[in-house]
Amino acid sequence: MTPSTPNDRPVRALLIAESASPELTSVPLEGWSHSRAITRLTPALTITQVRNAEAFARAGVPAAEYRAIDSEAVARPLWRLGTVLRGGAGRGWTTVVALNSLSYAYFEHLVWREFGERIRRGEFDVVHRLTPLSPTTPSVLASRCAAVGVPFILGPLNGGVPWPVGFESARRREREWLSYVRSAYRLLPGYRSTRLHAAGIICGSRDTMEQMPRFCRHKCVYIPENAVDPARFAGAPSQEWRPPLRVVFVGRLVPYKGADMLLEAAAGVLRDGLATVEIVGDGPERATLRDLALRLGIARGLTFHGWVPHDRLHTITARAHVLGFPSVREFGGAVVLEAMLMGVVPLVVAYGGPGELVTPRTGIGVPIGSRSRIIDAFRSHLVRLAADPSVLAPMSEAGRAMVLRDFTWEAKARRVIEVYRWALGRRPDPPVFAVRD
Repeated sequence: MTPSTPNDRPVRALLIAESASPELTSVPLEGWSHSRAITRLTPALTITQVRNAEAFARAGVPAAEYRAIDSEAVARPLWRLGTVLRGGAGRGWTTVVALNSLSYAYFEHLVWREFGERIRRGEFDVVHRLTPLSPTTPSVLASRCAAVGVPFILGPLNGGVPWPVGFESARRREREWLSYVRSAYRLLPGYRSTRLHAAGIICGSRDTMEQMPRFCRHKCVYIPENAVDPARFAGAPSQEWRPPLRVVFVGRLVPYKGADMLLEAAAGVLRDGLATVEIVGDGPERATLRDLALRLGIARGLTFHGWVPHDRLHTITARAHVLGFPSVREFGGAVVLEAMLMGVVPLVVAYGGPGELVTPRTGIGVPIGSRSRIIDAFRSHLVRLAADPSVLAPMSEAGRAMVLRDFTWEAKARRVIEVYRWALGRRPDPPVFAVRD
């Protein structure tokens, strides 16, 4: 038997996923999916916040594979303060991220207090911070791991997509006051140190890659933030590409998601009975959208579902032909990948995360521009597709194939493990990812 070499040994990873839960959506679901996918491929221990412990246990995760840290003494009052400052749930996300950075520092302090000695002893080959995703949140663990010779991996980092010109009204309605001075986070204590001492930085979008300072570009690796778990969805879709055109919007009902633009763009085909639109989600814009629908006279072909549990969401999405998603400031775009997995063709604004995921063979992207230009572009495509939905069939097949090949959590975890091997000197170059349709 040939003896194993260091390059052959599985990488032992300590995963920091402060936000991780299979019972929630957005970042918590991503932290959960990412950490579990890595753990299935290599020996790993996940550290999460105590609020997630019961969800881990209900999901049947062995106790030896995770540890819950209780930082609620700081995290809970800061969350409450953030809710007050942002003017209620669903708005002012930049404010929440800023306050979470303070509570996260305390969380990392507790992590090092409990695991610092084990990291020093070399029980883990790498330490990887999966969440938070925000590039504004520094890490004291980066320098501490570097001091004891253990590579610290940061990311995926994603965020900071600039507000597009012409959407200042949406920005104010979102109460994104801190976004006007967001770049000031580079002056905060820990910003430079985190990037200097990280052995590798995973960037979840091209935009985030471009934000990285020159002194750390050589350690940055592009791997799209989002992925999908095919097991969470029904089997292969069986679409019938016949009129009327079925359009679905999935997302929080907040200004930048653009559900109002979709309704205005679809008004004509809705009134003519050539299409239907289903709005899935809830948020502060719900009443405004209902009023808009009444003014446009499109109530007959429009359905508001409200909030729908994630495990039932696919039953609504899968029956659509098109995901209508005119969001103008989307960082990742998980909903786009999930739609493509179900054979639903995305019609998106080619800006931010969706613009990196949708290709001409897998969907339709309209250029970022003024509100009226986006509405006109969406209207033009909806009119064309309503006349003959069957033209979507090739894009549906190509999109589903792309997601199953390149955008499952397992595929992402394999790339991340290659980042570990690169940081450990087991391969000469980092993995390179490109969207292939």
